[in-house]
Amino acid sequence: MHPAVLWLVRLGLDQGLLTRAQALSVRTALGDGAELGDFAQKLIDDGIVDESNIATLEKLAGLAHTKGQKGPPASDPFIAGETLAPFSPAAAAPPNSGDPKPKTQNPNSAAGPAPRFPFDQLAAMDDAAVAAGMRELLRGTARHGASDLHLSTGARPFIRKDRALAFLTDYALTADDALRLNTSLLTDAQKKTYLERKDFDYALALSAADRYRVNLMVHKNGAAGAYRMVPAETRTLADLGFAQHFETIRKLLSYHNGLILVTGPVGSGKTTTLASMVAYLNETRTDHIITVEDPIEVVQPAKGCNVSQREVGTHTRTFASALKGALREDPDVIVIGELRDLETIEMAISASETGHLVIGTMHTSDASTTLNRLLDVFPPAQQTQIRASVSESLRGVICQRLLPARAGGIALACEILVSNTAIQNLIKEGKTTGLRNTMETGVKEGMCLMDNVVFTLWQDKKITAETALANINNRVLRAKIS
Repeated sequence: MHPAVLWLVRLGLDQGLLTRAQALSVRTALGDGAELGDFAQKLIDDGIVDESNIATLEKLAGLAHTKGQKGPPASDPFIAGETLAPFSPAAAAPPNSGDPKPKTQNPNSAAGPAPRFPFDQLAAMDDAAVAAGMRELLRGTARHGASDLHLSTGARPFIRKDRALAFLTDYALTADDALRLNTSLLTDAQKKTYLERKDFDYALALSAADRYRVNLMVHKNGAAGAYRMVPAETRTLADLGFAQHFETIRKLLSYHNGLILVTGPVGSGKTTTLASMVAYLNETRTDHIITVEDPIEVVQPAKGCNVSQREVGTHTRTFASALKGALREDPDVIVIGELRDLETIEMAISASETGHLVIGTMHTSDASTTLNRLLDVFPPAQQTQIRASVSESLRGVICQRLLPARAGGIALACEILVSNTAIQNLIKEGKTTGLRNTMETGVKEGMCLMDNVVFTLWQDKKITAETALANINNRVLRAKIS
C-alpha cells in the first residue's frame, strides 16, 4: 500500500473514524495500488465516513499525505500489533501450545510479501468483508510463493513454503472464526454439504489465474481448511527438475498404450507433474485425452489434442464409473487423478490393455512399494492373472520427492523404473524384491534409484548433508556423506 494510505488508516483508527475491518474492506475493493484520494473517496462512497465527519477525513488525509512523503508508519494499521514486515517464520508458539515449532524459512527465497489478514478482528467483520479478505489472503499466499494455507480451529493460521511451516499471526482461531473463514467462499449448497458430511473437497476459482484445491474438514476443536495453491501456468517437465530424465519420460509418453504411474508422498508435486505430462501430450500429439480428477486443479485448454476434464462428484460419481464410461468415449489417453481402490485399479489396468495410454498417481514412496500396492489390492485368486496383466501393460513408474534446497526453494529427487524383459519377469513371478538390483543395472535405459539421485544432489551441493542423510537408506552412500 502507498505510505500515505497507511497513514490515513493509522490516523483514522486513532481518531475512531473507522474500524480495521472497514479499512480492510476498502483495501480489498481497491487493491494494494490504491492512491490516497481514491481510498478517502471510497470511505465516503461506502458510508464509512458520513457527512458530519468529511471535514475530519480531509484534515487527516492532508496530514497523511505529508507523513507519507517521509515513509510508512512504524506499524501496519491493517493488522493489529504487527509491523510492516510482520511475518516471522520462526515465531515462537505460546506457552503450552500444541502447535509444532515452525522451521525457519530461507531469507533468500524470492517472493512477494507475506499474506496479511486481521484475524483478531474477525468478530467485527461482516460476511462480505470476511469473503473479500479471504480472497485477498489466498492471493497473497500465492504471491508469497507458498504452496498451502491452513486455517484450523484452536491453532494459529499458517502457511507452508518450501516444505517449511510459518505462522501468519500469534492469534489462535476460535471455532466461529475458523467456520466463518472456511465457509465464506462456499455457495449455500456447498456449505450445506460440508456441514452435513463434515468433509468437503472442491476446486476454488477466483479467476482464470487464481485457482486453489480446497479440503474442508471438522476435527475435535472445530472447522479446519487446507488450501493448496494451483500454479497459474503449467511448467514444463524440465522446469520441474526432470531435465536429466526428460528423454526417459518422453519415451514413456510416446507409447499409445500401457500404464504409467506417477507416485510420491502427499505434497511431493504429483499433480504438477501429471499436469506437465498432459500439457506435453497436448502439444506433441493429436489425440483425445480424458482426465478424471478430484477436483480439477490445472485447466488444460485444447491445443493439438482435445482434452475432456471430468471432476468426481460434479461430472461423474466415482473414478471407477468415469473410467468405465471413458472406454466408450473414444479416448487415446486416460489420466486418473488417483488410483485409490480395487475397482479403479482394475479398470485402469483393463484400459491400458485395450489400446489406451493410462497415466495415474499413487501415494507410494518407491517403485517396489508402488508395484506391491498395485498388486496386493487384488484377492489371492487373481494374483497370477493380474501379475501377468501388469507385467505386460506397465510402461514405467516415476516416484518423486521434494527436498529443501541449500540455496532456498526446493529440489526434486526422483526414482524411475522403465519396464523391460527383466522387470516383466520379476513382476510375473512376484519377486519385486529384485527390482532394485535390476534398476541399478538399467541406467542405460533411463532407470535411476532415489538413493543415487539424492546422493548426486548432495554432491552437486544442491541439498545439505542433513537432508541427504534423511532421504537415503543405502548404508554405503550414507557413509560417504560428511
